[in-house]
Amino acid sequence: MHIIHLDQIAVNHAGRDIFRDLSWVIGDRDRIGLVGPNGVGKSSLLRVIAGLGSLDGGALSIQRGVRVGYLHQDVALTPGATVWEEARALPPDLAAVEAELARVDAALADPAVYGDAAKLSRALHRQEKALTEFDRLGGPRHEARVKETLMRLGFTTADYDLPVEALSGGQKKLVALARLTLASPHVLLLDEPDNHLDMTAKRLLEAFIRDYPGAVVIVSHDRYLLDEAVTHIAELEDGKLTLYPGSYSVYALEREARRLRQQQMFIAQQKRIAQIEAFIHESEVKAKLDLGERHARQARSRRKMLARMEADGEVIDRVVERRRMDLQIEGGRGSNKALEITRLAMGFGDDLLFMGVNLLLRHGERVGLVGPNGAGKSVLFKLVLGEHAPLDGQVKIGPSCRVGYYSQEHQTLAGWLDRSPLELVRDVQPMPESDAVAFLLKFLFKYEQLRLPIRGFSGGERSRLQLACLVLQKPNLLLLDEPTNNLDIPSVEVLESALEDFEGAILTISHDRYFLDRVVDRVAELKDGALRQYEGGYSEYLAQVGR
Repeated sequence: MHIIHLDQIAVNHAGRDIFRDLSWVIGDRDRIGLVGPNGVGKSSLLRVIAGLGSLDGGALSIQRGVRVGYLHQDVALTPGATVWEEARALPPDLAAVEAELARVDAALADPAVYGDAAKLSRALHRQEKALTEFDRLGGPRHEARVKETLMRLGFTTADYDLPVEALSGGQKKLVALARLTLASPHVLLLDEPDNHLDMTAKRLLEAFIRDYPGAVVIVSHDRYLLDEAVTHIAELEDGKLTLYPGSYSVYALEREARRLRQQQMFIAQQKRIAQIEAFIHESEVKAKLDLGERHARQARSRRKMLARMEADGEVIDRVVERRRMDLQIEGGRGSNKALEITRLAMGFGDDLLFMGVNLLLRHGERVGLVGPNGAGKSVLFKLVLGEHAPLDGQVKIGPSCRVGYYSQEHQTLAGWLDRSPLELVRDVQPMPESDAVAFLLKFLFKYEQLRLPIRGFSGGERSRLQLACLVLQKPNLLLLDEPTNNLDIPSVEVLESALEDFEGAILTISHDRYFLDRVVDRVAELKDGALRQYEGGYSEYLAQVGR
């Protein structure tokens, strides 16, 4: 049953159409993955459905009584609150009923009320009505539902007293999701809920989405999650929304097939149009030579035919490929032993992260480093880079290896936030300004951005800038810490292709399971203070550990 209907809606921002004449219906049990390149308006579309954005045309209709819950991309929790306090916050309807019960209790304690039979009767009637509503809204089971929801999202009772400030970005999103779903909205709108989650948390999130009793629309760049959790893909691109049944993998194949069919039909139609135009030209020439009115009528008839095709929207568009990043990392040959880690131990104070870690990475190998958040994966990178000293063990980098480091939080750009991309790339590799401009345009930056401070750039733009710097450094040993974070799916696919062609060695931390399956040939799991290695990609790793 359709519960939300968007009818030819338009949204305009600063004089630019985000989308126009966009129509869409959402059913009460749909699981929809909303995909598209960064900047096409996916978040804007969610905000419109949630009632947080205004329309510049068209209409949005939501079935009477349907409640919509919206999880923002950047959640804000109550400062100083604990996980339990934040999660158990009452939904608005339930909070209103509880406030009414408190007022009734205060009235029943008032001598002027309990001493007056009429007032007492009215107060008791209010109390009975409020208790009935409290029960209908699930008030008596609220705390039990909070515990159940937190458990399903991976929290234990030991986490309840943690201040929200101590949580990772991913954990904060899960707490906000728990609080949101306890209001039982009929539709959940989730804007990148999987960002910064480790793999265990992502699997729990997938199960949560699959089992949710209402509809779910999710914006995500995690293709594995979109394979596991959704039943439809809605692609937003160039202001148009196209629906595909099935998972992400099915969508990717069907999209390519549709585009191929469209291009074939375009070529065939253009050939037919060229034949008609040639006939029109020939008829007009004959008409001018006074060979009869019949030729003029034929020319006019064919012109009307072409005009009708255009007016009725029957002209097939050429398939236009969206411009993608031009990414090629060419580092050349390095040492046979690119990286050798032996008996490595590391900790801080009384907290021992790991010990006895051994890892040999040879030239041409690709290893994915996985494990739960807090296991020490990024710390291991810091040890390889020489930014930390180990408690024990050794790290050896091949003598002819040049290390290229991609940081998860864009720390490599920290000293450049008040400078421009042009200044940055010309510092990494001196070159004429015109060459630097042409180079940065290959990474999808707009010309007017090139002299702006990097501080104002989005996460995706900073990620592309880090990749641009890697290209200039010409490394043959790559250390990549969550390289797919903040990138849209087309850019991730470009990165995957570039890494497939890369000649050197790669050690990458990633929670992007699709990325790991495409890029790595060995998985190293850092967990419970030890490093264990598994041949193959992520799917083979899962099979070997029995998950």
